[in-house]
Amino acid sequence: MNGNNPKNQEPLLRVKDLTVEYPACRGRKVHAVSGVSFDLARRETLGLVGESGCGKSSLARAIMQLPKPTAGKVILDGDDLAACDPVRLRILRSRFQMIFQDPASSLNPSRTVGASIEAPLLAMGHHGREERTRQAKVMMAAVGLDPERHYGRRPHQLSGGQCQRVAIARALMTNPRLLVCDEPVSSLDVSVQAQILNLLREVRGEYGLSMLFIAHDLAVVKNIADRVAVMYLGRLCEVAQCEDFYRAPAHPYSMALLDAVPRPDPRHLLPATGMLPGELPSAIDPPSGCRFRTRCRRAEALCAMECPELREIAPGHKVACHFPTFVKDL
Repeated sequence: MNGNNPKNQEPLLRVKDLTVEYPACRGRKVHAVSGVSFDLARRETLGLVGESGCGKSSLARAIMQLPKPTAGKVILDGDDLAACDPVRLRILRSRFQMIFQDPASSLNPSRTVGASIEAPLLAMGHHGREERTRQAKVMMAAVGLDPERHYGRRPHQLSGGQCQRVAIARALMTNPRLLVCDEPVSSLDVSVQAQILNLLREVRGEYGLSMLFIAHDLAVVKNIADRVAVMYLGRLCEVAQCEDFYRAPAHPYSMALLDAVPRPDPRHLLPATGMLPGELPSAIDPPSGCRFRTRCRRAEALCAMECPELREIAPGHKVACHFPTFVKDL
């Protein structure tokens, strides 16, 4: 019956022209995120990928209002988080939660595991101590932690995977609608990564979550995302359904990322194009026009003069490139 509600047909999250800038020396600015826009549907997982320094974490923190973005809108279920005053934002925080990259440092070392998981309920002030403890233990069991064994422990007594389970439990305590995951498995062993990914898939289905999943590992993203968004130097350069992206990437940068993925096959030949030349340009003084043009073998004069807009080249497939591979080769 809820499917007939027009509100349920709208995206849960809408990010519009989001800009994040940080002050640098001599009055200059770091252009961490520049005019990023995308939608996130209900119960959808969007995988955000790109090399280190491209602005993924800055985008995630801007969505979480940690701190507020320099410009743009972050609309969650009709509420523009960027325009909310502190009182309203505190009320809305139960709807969106974040899982950080380093699970151990995201937990207060002086708090027990149980106290860390209960903290969101304590901040909301809606539950007594006994009820908070009961809900925390139920949530610990839901994420695969034995409450009797781990409730009174502290973060340094847990493994990395266990700390991440604690962080996931803490994020779920407010029954959020949006979960922002900032490289939640990058610091874990491969076997533990698989366990945490399986756990995130389970809780997404059980709690009906939408997830923004940030990673630099395309193999990880392929196993959890419904759509993929590629970011380069503060801008989105491609957004597509997961299957379409891995089958036929349209942006030269996306192709380079996929070419760089190791394959466990000695017969696999390295791509003829090789690795990308040069280094990621400075976010303080990004290139004019297309920011990828300084490393792109297909760049032409137009690329330096005009910034390509993110446009649809196929149903559900958008690319910000003047000469996308998918279109040009057709």
